[in-house]
Amino acid sequence: MKVMFLDHDGVICLADNWEGRFKKKGFDSNPETPLDIRNDDFNKKAIIILNEIIEETGCELVTSSDWRRHGTLKQMQEMYITRGIKPPIGMTEFFSDLLQDGKVPGHFEFTFDNSLEIERSCEILHWLSEHPEVTHWVAVDDLNMTLNDSWGLENFVLTPRSREGIKQSGVKEKILKFLK
Repeated sequence: MKVMFLDHDGVICLADNWEGRFKKKGFDSNPETPLDIRNDDFNKKAIIILNEIIEETGCELVTSSDWRRHGTLKQMQEMYITRGIKPPIGMTEFFSDLLQDGKVPGHFEFTFDNSLEIERSCEILHWLSEHPEVTHWVAVDDLNMTLNDSWGLENFVLTPRSREGIKQSGVKEKILKFLK
């Protein structure tokens, strides 16, 4: 199985979309309100690129975005469908839950500067450890989780420009290299 770990903000929800949820008709932060209304929109061109990658590779999506905090997997799946995207098969567990259950690798060195990146890396590595059927994978994020001496991800693509995300020149090709 091929898997793409997908962040939202800075990848498919770009800077121009941020805070757009407050402008939506019917916006309500009530957990019963659909995620599609409670969250910002995804960039239409980013959705096209994402769908091209999915079609070309047959990959599954796993949500690794902080948006996981705002709804269930079922709600996330419904939101993806309403936005024209194949629904995710799962979401990574939260770092705090992994830490509490003793599932965080001991060799990760935390510093104030990279704690979010380390947390996201641990969440993805844990998901992979629970799914040995994965043959190809890539994590796409605007947090820099590039492999270094003490932590990080080998199969990682950075989207450093928050207004371009997955649309940025060369990003699609980098993702495809990991999923083919």
